[in-house]
Amino acid sequence: MAKDKARYFTFLLYPESIPEDWLRELELIGVPMAISPLHDSDKSNVEGQDYKKAHYHVIYVAANPVTAHSVRMKIQRVLGRESIAKVQVIKKSMENMYLYLTHESKDAIAKKKHKYDKSDIKLLNNFDIDRYVTLDVEDKDEILNDICDLIDDYGLANIREFRRFVKKHGDEFDLPSMKIINSVLRSHTGLIRLYFDAVYQERKYNKQFVDVETGEIK
Repeated sequence: MAKDKARYFTFLLYPESIPEDWLRELELIGVPMAISPLHDSDKSNVEGQDYKKAHYHVIYVAANPVTAHSVRMKIQRVLGRESIAKVQVIKKSMENMYLYLTHESKDAIAKKKHKYDKSDIKLLNNFDIDRYVTLDVEDKDEILNDICDLIDDYGLANIREFRRFVKKHGDEFDLPSMKIINSVLRSHTGLIRLYFDAVYQERKYNKQFVDVETGEIK
């Protein structure tokens, strides 16, 4: 495992084992990182222990493929030898790992783990999860179907109305960021235009449509 190379890693940091200026030291490494809120409410499976030891989850994005050992050594050089634990390659979904920072991933939700506030996630060196999300064909088709349903159900007549809808209601409908949505729309502009045009025509000829704010049919 030590010889496997990758770009995406995750590891744990324990507050009692890192210096006071640990965030600045990590930032000076110069690679994108996402750091979870302090996990201090994780239930323990150990008898006689209510909660696990408080810790941070970190996502680390290397500029080039490197080994887990090299990541460990780099962190130890700036934070100390006892600072880092469980250095692992992220082999599956970066998006799922990012959601796990606050226990909002599907597996964490299924296990009813304590949910942390996403506003407490710390992003270093321009970390942007959208850069690392890879969608397969099925994912793109599902997002496209969701977009078409929303345009139809909520009477959205153009891309500006759709963008405003995503900003206001995106979380309610479990939509990805607009950046990811745009990547899906880019190859389906003709189909989306047909949906927008249909809504426009219904409005023009006073057909019923759903008020985006209230859900009322007008």
